Amino acid sequence: MTDPVVDKIQRHPKYLELRSKRNRLGTWLTVLMLVVYYGYIALIAFDKQFLAQPIGAGVTSLGIPIAMGVIVFTVLITGFYVRRANGEFDKLTQDILKDATK
Repeated sequence: MTDPVVDKIQRHPKYLELRSKRNRLGTWLTVLMLVVYYGYIALIAFDKQFLAQPIGAGVTSLGIPIAMGVIVFTVLITGFYVRRANGEFDKLTQDILKDATK
């Protein structure tokens, strides 16, 4: 048994557009995050001397700001996705629901 409203939504051109855009964005952001995160882990594993370089005369090494950069990057791409989801994706969802309930 299938619901006719669900079938109507799944065939809707805007639903196909929404699904395509959301999946494409999610894939790109996932790949970017994996590259940044595993790049940092690879630096830890293979070039400890680079990360151990002190910054200035203090005790902080270069690895600390790079790690902070990984965290900031994560927050930024999450914010980017939320902005797109709350704007473009929500509008498409509202249009789909409006058309499906006619």
